[in-house]
Amino acid sequence: MSSILCRYWSSLFYIRILAGGLLLSMASPALAEWSATGGGALFYTDNANLFSATRRSSLDGDPSQPVLDTSAFGHGKDMVFEPNLRVMKFIPNSWGQTAFTIKARGFVYAVNPEFSQAGLYLEGVHAFSPDTAVRLRFFTAPDQLLGQTRVERGGFSGLQDARVSSHIGAIRFDKRLSEHFEVQLYGRAGIRRFNEPFAERDMFLWAVSPRLVWHMTHHARMVLGYQYERGLAEGRLHPEFHEDGSYVQHFASIAFEADLMEHLELELDFHYERNNFTTGISEDELHFLGGENVFLGSGRLLYQVTDNTAVTFTVQRANRTLNSEQEHIQAFNTNVGLGVLYRF
Repeated sequence: MSSILCRYWSSLFYIRILAGGLLLSMASPALAEWSATGGGALFYTDNANLFSATRRSSLDGDPSQPVLDTSAFGHGKDMVFEPNLRVMKFIPNSWGQTAFTIKARGFVYAVNPEFSQAGLYLEGVHAFSPDTAVRLRFFTAPDQLLGQTRVERGGFSGLQDARVSSHIGAIRFDKRLSEHFEVQLYGRAGIRRFNEPFAERDMFLWAVSPRLVWHMTHHARMVLGYQYERGLAEGRLHPEFHEDGSYVQHFASIAFEADLMEHLELELDFHYERNNFTTGISEDELHFLGGENVFLGSGRLLYQVTDNTAVTFTVQRANRTLNSEQEHIQAFNTNVGLGVLYRF
Protein backbone atom coordinates (compact mmCIF):
# COMPACT_ATOMS: atom_id res chain seq x y z
CA MET A 1 0.00 0.00 0.00
CA SER A 2 1.19 3.56 -0.69
CA SER A 3 2.53 5.74 2.12
CA ILE A 4 -0.25 6.74 4.54
CA LEU A 5 0.25 9.85 6.65
CA CYS A 6 -1.83 12.26 8.76
CA ARG A 7 -2.42 15.70 10.29
CA TYR A 8 -3.34 17.06 13.69
CA TRP A 9 -4.68 20.40 12.44
CA SER A 10 -6.40 21.49 15.62
CA SER A 11 -3.63 20.71 18.10
CA LEU A 12 -1.91 23.52 19.94
CA PHE A 13 1.40 21.82 19.16
CA TYR A 14 0.98 22.56 15.45
CA ILE A 15 -0.55 25.98 16.00
CA ARG A 16 2.54 27.03 17.92
CA ILE A 17 4.79 25.82 15.11
CA LEU A 18 2.86 27.92 12.56
CA ALA A 19 2.65 30.98 14.80
CA GLY A 20 6.31 30.69 15.74
CA GLY A 21 7.37 30.45 12.12
CA LEU A 22 5.33 33.48 11.07
CA LEU A 23 6.69 35.53 13.97
CA LEU A 24 10.22 34.44 13.08
CA SER A 25 9.75 35.60 9.50
CA MET A 26 8.38 38.94 10.74
CA ALA A 27 11.46 39.45 12.86
CA SER A 28 13.83 38.51 10.02
CA PRO A 29 12.38 39.67 6.66
CA ALA A 30 15.03 37.87 4.60
CA LEU A 31 14.51 34.51 6.26
CA ALA A 32 12.63 31.60 4.71
CA GLU A 33 12.10 28.79 7.23
CA TRP A 34 11.23 25.12 6.86
CA SER A 35 9.40 23.16 9.55
CA ALA A 36 8.35 19.51 9.65
CA THR A 37 6.37 17.54 12.21
CA GLY A 38 5.59 13.86 12.07
CA GLY A 39 4.58 10.95 14.23
CA GLY A 40 1.83 8.43 14.69
CA ALA A 41 -0.89 7.14 16.97
CA LEU A 42 -2.21 3.67 17.70
CA PHE A 43 -5.99 3.47 18.21
CA TYR A 44 -8.37 0.85 19.50
CA THR A 45 -11.80 1.15 17.86
CA ASP A 46 -14.97 -0.83 18.44
CA ASN A 47 -16.37 0.01 14.98
CA ALA A 48 -13.93 -0.16 12.09
CA ASN A 49 -16.62 0.96 9.64
CA LEU A 50 -17.11 4.32 11.39
CA PHE A 51 -13.55 4.99 12.59
CA SER A 52 -12.36 7.29 9.78
CA ALA A 53 -15.63 9.28 9.75
CA THR A 54 -15.34 9.86 13.50
CA ARG A 55 -11.68 10.89 13.26
CA ARG A 56 -12.38 13.37 10.45
CA SER A 57 -15.48 14.91 12.03
CA SER A 58 -14.51 18.49 12.92
CA LEU A 59 -15.02 22.02 11.64
CA ASP A 60 -11.68 21.91 9.79
CA GLY A 61 -12.06 18.25 8.83
CA ASP A 62 -14.68 16.49 6.72
CA PRO A 63 -17.82 16.19 8.88
CA SER A 64 -19.97 14.91 6.01
CA GLN A 65 -17.71 12.01 5.03
CA PRO A 66 -20.06 9.21 3.89
CA VAL A 67 -20.59 6.15 6.08
CA LEU A 68 -22.23 2.84 5.32
CA ASP A 69 -24.26 1.89 8.38
CA THR A 70 -25.64 -1.23 6.67
CA SER A 71 -22.23 -2.60 5.64
CA ALA A 72 -21.99 -6.40 5.56
CA PHE A 73 -18.63 -6.19 7.34
CA GLY A 74 -16.44 -3.74 9.20
CA HIS A 75 -18.48 -3.21 12.37
CA GLY A 76 -16.05 -5.14 14.54
CA LYS A 77 -13.20 -4.15 16.80
CA ASP A 78 -9.84 -3.22 15.34
CA MET A 79 -6.44 -1.66 16.02
CA VAL A 80 -5.71 1.25 13.68
CA PHE A 81 -2.33 2.92 13.18
CA GLU A 82 -2.59 6.60 12.25
CA PRO A 83 0.79 7.87 10.93
CA ASN A 84 1.23 11.54 10.13
CA LEU A 85 3.50 14.08 8.49
CA ARG A 86 3.27 17.83 8.08
CA VAL A 87 5.82 19.95 6.18
CA MET A 88 5.66 23.75 6.10
CA LYS A 89 7.71 26.45 4.44
CA PHE A 90 7.50 30.06 5.65
CA ILE A 91 8.15 32.75 3.05
CA PRO A 92 8.30 36.44 4.03
CA ASN A 93 7.36 38.93 1.31
CA SER A 94 6.44 42.57 0.86
CA TRP A 95 2.69 41.85 1.33
CA GLY A 96 3.04 39.97 4.60
CA GLN A 97 4.08 36.40 5.45
CA THR A 98 3.12 33.19 3.68
CA ALA A 99 3.24 29.57 4.82
CA PHE A 100 2.84 26.64 2.42
CA THR A 101 1.92 23.31 3.96
CA ILE A 102 1.68 19.71 2.81
CA LYS A 103 -0.14 17.53 5.32
CA ALA A 104 -0.87 13.85 4.97
CA ARG A 105 -2.95 11.52 7.08
CA GLY A 106 -3.84 7.87 6.92
CA PHE A 107 -5.36 4.90 8.69
CA VAL A 108 -3.82 1.42 8.61
CA TYR A 109 -6.19 -1.27 9.92
CA ALA A 110 -4.85 -4.49 11.49
CA VAL A 111 -7.97 -6.70 11.42
CA ASN A 112 -9.74 -5.09 8.44
CA PRO A 113 -6.83 -4.03 6.16
CA GLU A 114 -9.24 -3.41 3.27
CA PHE A 115 -10.34 -0.22 5.08
CA SER A 116 -6.80 1.26 5.05
CA GLN A 117 -6.77 4.66 3.36
CA ALA A 118 -4.90 7.93 2.88
CA GLY A 119 -5.75 11.62 2.76
CA LEU A 120 -3.65 14.54 1.50
CA TYR A 121 -3.99 18.24 2.40
CA LEU A 122 -2.38 21.14 0.53
CA GLU A 123 -2.66 24.53 2.19
CA GLY A 124 -1.44 28.08 1.77
CA VAL A 125 -1.77 30.64 4.58
CA HIS A 126 -1.05 34.32 4.01
CA ALA A 127 -0.88 36.69 6.99
CA PHE A 128 -1.40 40.29 5.86
CA SER A 129 -0.76 41.39 9.46
CA PRO A 130 -0.64 39.72 12.90
CA ASP A 131 -4.45 40.17 13.02
CA THR A 132 -5.54 39.14 9.50
CA ALA A 133 -4.93 35.97 7.49
CA VAL A 134 -6.40 34.01 4.58
CA ARG A 135 -6.11 30.23 4.17
CA LEU A 136 -6.63 28.18 1.00
CA ARG A 137 -6.83 24.40 1.26
CA PHE A 138 -7.33 21.39 -0.98
CA PHE A 139 -8.16 17.96 0.45
CA THR A 140 -8.26 14.66 -1.39
CA ALA A 141 -9.00 11.13 -0.16
CA PRO A 142 -8.98 8.68 -3.08
CA ASP A 143 -10.64 5.26 -3.36
CA GLN A 144 -11.86 4.99 0.23
CA LEU A 145 -13.70 1.77 1.09
CA LEU A 146 -16.93 2.40 3.02
CA GLY A 147 -17.96 -1.26 3.33
CA GLN A 148 -20.05 -3.82 1.49
CA THR A 149 -23.74 -3.60 0.75
CA ARG A 150 -26.25 -5.41 -1.45
CA VAL A 151 -27.19 -4.00 -4.84
CA GLU A 152 -29.62 -5.34 -7.46
CA ARG A 153 -29.59 -2.97 -10.43
CA GLY A 154 -27.63 -1.76 -13.43
CA GLY A 155 -26.13 -5.17 -14.11
CA PHE A 156 -24.80 -5.50 -10.56
CA SER A 157 -26.15 -8.14 -8.21
CA GLY A 158 -25.30 -9.24 -4.67
CA LEU A 159 -22.79 -7.75 -2.24
CA GLN A 160 -20.59 -5.03 -3.70
CA ASP A 161 -17.78 -2.90 -2.26
CA ALA A 162 -18.87 0.73 -1.91
CA ARG A 163 -15.93 3.08 -2.56
CA VAL A 164 -15.70 6.87 -2.68
CA SER A 165 -13.09 9.44 -3.71
CA SER A 166 -13.43 12.94 -2.22
CA HIS A 167 -11.89 16.13 -3.64
CA ILE A 168 -12.69 19.31 -1.70
CA GLY A 169 -11.39 22.88 -1.82
CA ALA A 170 -11.79 25.41 1.00
CA ILE A 171 -11.07 29.01 1.94
CA ARG A 172 -10.95 30.56 5.42
CA PHE A 173 -10.63 34.20 6.46
CA ASP A 174 -9.31 34.88 9.99
CA LYS A 175 -9.65 38.28 11.66
CA ARG A 176 -8.56 39.17 15.21
CA LEU A 177 -11.08 41.70 16.52
CA SER A 178 -9.54 42.39 19.91
CA GLU A 179 -7.28 40.89 22.52
CA HIS A 180 -9.91 38.28 23.37
CA PHE A 181 -11.99 37.68 20.23
CA GLU A 182 -11.34 36.42 16.72
CA VAL A 183 -13.75 35.58 13.88
CA GLN A 184 -13.26 33.02 11.15
CA LEU A 185 -15.32 32.76 7.96
CA TYR A 186 -15.02 29.45 6.14
CA GLY A 187 -16.36 28.01 2.93
CA ARG A 188 -15.79 24.81 1.01
CA ALA A 189 -16.97 23.03 -2.13
CA GLY A 190 -16.13 19.73 -3.73
CA ILE A 191 -17.19 16.45 -5.27
CA ARG A 192 -17.41 12.84 -4.16
CA ARG A 193 -17.18 10.11 -6.80
CA PHE A 194 -18.41 6.57 -6.08
CA ASN A 195 -17.50 3.36 -7.88
CA GLU A 196 -19.75 2.15 -10.71
CA PRO A 197 -22.35 0.10 -8.75
CA PHE A 198 -23.17 3.21 -6.70
CA ALA A 199 -22.70 5.96 -9.30
CA GLU A 200 -26.07 7.54 -8.38
CA ARG A 201 -24.44 8.52 -5.05
CA ASP A 202 -21.95 10.87 -6.76
CA MET A 203 -22.21 14.13 -4.85
CA PHE A 204 -21.54 17.83 -5.33
CA LEU A 205 -21.32 19.69 -2.01
CA TRP A 206 -20.80 23.21 -0.75
CA ALA A 207 -20.72 24.67 2.75
CA VAL A 208 -20.39 27.95 4.67
CA SER A 209 -19.27 28.25 8.28
CA PRO A 210 -18.86 31.18 10.71
CA ARG A 211 -16.75 30.63 13.86
CA LEU A 212 -15.99 32.69 16.94
CA VAL A 213 -12.72 32.20 18.85
CA TRP A 214 -12.65 33.44 22.44
CA HIS A 215 -9.13 33.81 23.81
CA MET A 216 -10.13 33.56 27.45
CA THR A 217 -6.56 33.92 28.76
CA HIS A 218 -3.07 33.46 27.35
CA HIS A 219 -3.41 29.78 28.26
CA ALA A 220 -7.02 28.96 27.28
CA ARG A 221 -9.37 29.50 24.36
CA MET A 222 -12.81 28.40 23.22
CA VAL A 223 -14.07 27.97 19.65
CA LEU A 224 -17.77 28.12 18.75
CA GLY A 225 -18.70 27.16 15.20
CA TYR A 226 -21.61 26.32 12.93
CA GLN A 227 -21.54 24.88 9.41
CA TYR A 228 -24.32 24.73 6.85
CA GLU A 229 -23.71 22.24 4.05
CA ARG A 230 -25.73 21.28 0.99
CA GLY A 231 -25.12 18.03 -0.84
CA LEU A 232 -26.65 17.28 -4.26
CA ALA A 233 -26.54 13.63 -5.33
CA GLU A 234 -26.60 12.41 -8.92
CA GLY A 235 -29.56 10.19 -7.98
CA ARG A 236 -31.88 13.19 -7.85
CA LEU A 237 -31.64 13.33 -11.65
CA HIS A 238 -32.25 9.60 -12.12
CA PRO A 239 -35.34 8.50 -10.17
CA GLU A 240 -35.20 5.10 -11.88
CA PHE A 241 -32.44 4.13 -9.43
CA HIS A 242 -34.78 4.80 -6.47
CA GLU A 243 -31.99 6.47 -4.47
CA ASP A 244 -31.23 10.14 -3.80
CA GLY A 245 -28.83 10.89 -0.96
CA SER A 246 -29.10 14.69 -1.31
CA TYR A 247 -29.03 16.42 2.06
CA VAL A 248 -28.89 19.58 4.11
CA GLN A 249 -26.44 19.36 6.99
CA HIS A 250 -26.30 21.47 10.14
CA PHE A 251 -23.07 20.99 12.08
CA ALA A 252 -22.50 22.74 15.43
CA SER A 253 -19.29 22.53 17.41
CA ILE A 254 -17.76 23.79 20.64
CA ALA A 255 -14.10 23.26 21.49
CA PHE A 256 -11.99 24.16 24.52
CA GLU A 257 -8.19 24.21 24.59
CA ALA A 258 -6.04 25.01 27.62
CA ASP A 259 -2.56 24.71 29.08
CA LEU A 260 -3.13 22.79 32.30
CA MET A 261 0.53 22.96 33.29
CA GLU A 262 3.77 24.11 31.73
CA HIS A 263 4.03 21.04 29.48
CA LEU A 264 0.50 19.62 29.58
CA GLU A 265 -2.31 20.69 27.24
CA LEU A 266 -5.98 19.68 27.13
CA GLU A 267 -8.44 19.70 24.22
CA LEU A 268 -12.16 19.00 24.63
CA ASP A 269 -14.65 18.98 21.73
CA PHE A 270 -18.34 18.35 21.32
CA HIS A 271 -20.10 18.23 17.94
CA TYR A 272 -23.72 17.84 16.93
CA GLU A 273 -24.59 17.00 13.34
CA ARG A 274 -28.06 16.94 11.78
CA ASN A 275 -28.54 15.65 8.25
CA ASN A 276 -31.95 16.22 6.65
CA PHE A 277 -32.42 14.15 3.49
CA THR A 278 -34.19 16.07 0.74
CA THR A 279 -35.17 13.31 -1.69
CA GLY A 280 -38.67 13.27 -3.15
CA ILE A 281 -38.37 9.66 -4.32
CA SER A 282 -40.78 7.66 -2.16
CA GLU A 283 -39.17 4.35 -3.23
CA ASP A 284 -35.91 5.42 -1.54
CA GLU A 285 -36.51 3.61 1.75
CA LEU A 286 -33.23 4.76 3.31
CA HIS A 287 -33.67 8.51 2.72
CA PHE A 288 -37.32 9.38 2.04
CA LEU A 289 -38.67 11.59 4.85
CA GLY A 290 -35.50 10.72 6.75
CA GLY A 291 -32.74 12.32 8.75
CA GLU A 292 -29.66 11.52 10.76
CA ASN A 293 -28.41 12.74 14.14
CA VAL A 294 -24.76 12.46 15.17
CA PHE A 295 -23.43 13.30 18.63
CA LEU A 296 -19.64 13.22 19.02
CA GLY A 297 -17.46 14.06 22.00
CA SER A 298 -13.68 13.85 22.24
CA GLY A 299 -10.86 14.69 24.60
CA ARG A 300 -7.11 14.82 24.10
CA LEU A 301 -4.16 15.33 26.40
CA LEU A 302 -0.82 16.44 24.95
CA TYR A 303 2.32 16.28 27.06
CA GLN A 304 5.39 18.03 25.67
CA VAL A 305 8.32 15.84 26.67
CA THR A 306 10.98 18.02 25.04
CA ASP A 307 10.97 21.12 22.83
CA ASN A 308 10.59 18.83 19.81
CA THR A 309 8.65 15.83 21.16
CA ALA A 310 5.12 15.38 22.50
CA VAL A 311 2.95 12.39 23.43
CA THR A 312 -0.86 12.32 23.14
CA PHE A 313 -3.78 10.43 24.63
CA THR A 314 -7.13 10.64 22.80
CA VAL A 315 -10.66 9.40 23.56
CA GLN A 316 -13.67 9.77 21.23
CA ARG A 317 -17.29 8.64 21.45
CA ALA A 318 -19.84 8.96 18.63
CA ASN A 319 -23.55 8.09 18.50
CA ARG A 320 -25.24 7.95 15.08
CA THR A 321 -28.98 7.51 14.58
CA LEU A 322 -30.63 7.32 11.14
CA ASN A 323 -34.40 7.46 10.79
CA SER A 324 -36.53 7.28 7.66
CA GLU A 325 -39.98 6.04 6.73
CA GLN A 326 -38.74 2.43 6.50
CA GLU A 327 -35.45 2.37 8.41
CA HIS A 328 -34.17 2.96 11.95
CA ILE A 329 -30.43 2.41 12.37
CA GLN A 330 -28.33 3.26 15.41
CA ALA A 331 -24.56 2.88 15.59
CA PHE A 332 -21.90 3.73 18.17
CA ASN A 333 -18.16 4.26 17.88
CA THR A 334 -15.54 4.54 20.63
CA ASN A 335 -11.89 5.26 19.82
CA VAL A 336 -8.97 5.32 22.28
CA GLY A 337 -5.45 6.14 21.15
CA LEU A 338 -1.85 6.85 22.20
CA GLY A 339 0.42 8.86 19.95
CA VAL A 340 3.77 10.58 19.51
CA LEU A 341 4.57 13.84 17.67
CA TYR A 342 8.08 14.96 16.73
CA ARG A 343 9.18 18.27 15.24
CA PHE A 344 12.26 17.91 13.06
